[in-house]
Amino acid sequence: MNRKRVVVTGMGAITVLGNSVQAYWERLVAGHSGIRKITRFDAEEYPCQIAGEVQDFDPRAYMERKEARRVARSSQFALAAAVQAVEDAGLPATMPEPERCGVVFGTAIGGLDQITDDIEVLKSRGLSRVSPFTLPSGLPNMPAYLIARRFQCLGPNSTITTACATSTQTIGEGAELIRRGVAEVVIVGGTEAIIRDYAFAGFCAMRAMPVNFNDNPQAASRPFNADREGFVFSEGAAALVLESLEHARARGARVHAEVAGHASSADGFHMAALDPNASGAIRAMQWALQDAGVRPEEIDYVNAHGTSTPANDAMETKAIKAVFGPHAHKMAISSTKSMVGHALGASGALEAIACIKAIQESCVPPTINYENPDPNCDLDYVPNTARQRSVHVALSNSFGLGGQNACLVLKRYENDCGDNAGNS
Repeated sequence: MNRKRVVVTGMGAITVLGNSVQAYWERLVAGHSGIRKITRFDAEEYPCQIAGEVQDFDPRAYMERKEARRVARSSQFALAAAVQAVEDAGLPATMPEPERCGVVFGTAIGGLDQITDDIEVLKSRGLSRVSPFTLPSGLPNMPAYLIARRFQCLGPNSTITTACATSTQTIGEGAELIRRGVAEVVIVGGTEAIIRDYAFAGFCAMRAMPVNFNDNPQAASRPFNADREGFVFSEGAAALVLESLEHARARGARVHAEVAGHASSADGFHMAALDPNASGAIRAMQWALQDAGVRPEEIDYVNAHGTSTPANDAMETKAIKAVFGPHAHKMAISSTKSMVGHALGASGALEAIACIKAIQESCVPPTINYENPDPNCDLDYVPNTARQRSVHVALSNSFGLGGQNACLVLKRYENDCGDNAGNS
């Protein structure tokens, strides 16, 4: 396969486990949960009263105070993660070849919180008090704009909104820009911050969230467990810097991992319900492996979508078995959502970082709260405790509302001679 190789040279994260990649990873490996009682609104009357909320985040560390007031929380998170990723990549504050640098970022919901806040202002205080920044700040493409402006990425710019598959797809599409030769550097990722009453009301109406863990929040997200009740809503952001291998080598960059392949697919089945045959998920995994040029038996670790809903976890297990056959029982599989909850459009990028760290550290993060095995979920989910294991190739799964599926294959970076050069 003669095409440009794409590598990851920078990572940044704002998470419920900490506001850096290192803090996020250390707490994942330790099996810590970031799920707590909701503080961002009064949830006392709601069936589900818990969420993953980002703590101790100050947007003024990343942008001017005035600008912070004018943009949604999700955009603040996105810019913060991108600043971290660019610094980690060792790139300058202004890209040296702006027209060869792009941004592909995403969000499932965007800055709806900013819009709804000003709807309330309009109703209570009148037209004259509505901010002129209301609609622009709520647009889904504001994170991509802020990142492009900050670093002067003047090449391709795109926003992807495919529900829970969003930021897995941004990584794949960012890699495609580099493969096609239209960019050498692309900042990719996803963000979400919508811990609001109306969002919870909607998901409660869908009966999609757990209702029996309000007094024990950290036990609520329990993927693949027999008594799982639903997903735990969360927030956060993650960003990655992708580069062509030639560009990264020319500037002596440290390489975290290689983006080997990706794919997306549609179920074409139902707005919210999963295809019971798992056909879309199966196609996405198979196509990602084909795109990466790796055999199923080469996958060491799968970061599962693993939402903790009864339907998803059984469907995903079924899909993994269909794709991997006997090897499905030999792989390590875990859901980091057991610790960070489901951050919708940010989840895929957060999970890609978990895969990269697993490759770098030869350590697979656990699925916590795994206590009662489900006979329909009978694979190795790395229960409760992180596991030391060499990971050369990892697969990350993301399956979203509307039957949007995206999968990503990440590899340990090796130079052209096949020598391990993972962090050089």
